Amino acid sequence: MPSLARAKNKLLARLLTRWPGLGKAAAGRWASLESREVPWTPLARPLSECTLALVTTAGVHPRDQAPFDMADPEGDPSYRVIPDGPLSRLMITHDYYDHRDADQDLNIVFPLQRLHELAREGVIGGVAPRHYGFMGHITGRHLPTLLDQTAPEAARRLAADGAQAVLLTPG
Repeated sequence: MPSLARAKNKLLARLLTRWPGLGKAAAGRWASLESREVPWTPLARPLSECTLALVTTAGVHPRDQAPFDMADPEGDPSYRVIPDGPLSRLMITHDYYDHRDADQDLNIVFPLQRLHELAREGVIGGVAPRHYGFMGHITGRHLPTLLDQTAPEAARRLAADGAQAVLLTPG
């Protein structure tokens, strides 16, 4: 049974989705992370020759892996490795957005089937063997862990898998 805090978070997510003005007002309470550097690398080859991977902050993970920690109000800076394969083996653990529609069609936040279609059509060169799921609500003491440890580690793993480009999807 979900805790009272998790039930409150899910209710708030539904309300803020239904009334976007409330969501905008609530978002104004948090300062966004600012960076003077833009971590951008131009493609070295055409997209049709690139292997792509997905990285999502929608809380997507394989059902057989530990869910993201929803008890910590500052989030969970860890990531989950998502082997390429059927979407039916995946789920979402994230209380800070209304993912009822994504629960019905995971392609909404994790468009793996679309990526494979693009590869079959020759729009992209291929699909990486592994993808990565993060929880998109990281604040406070977890930000340094995310920025200095887990995100760079996932980036190294993506490069080792031969991904030349990444499609980032929010939750």
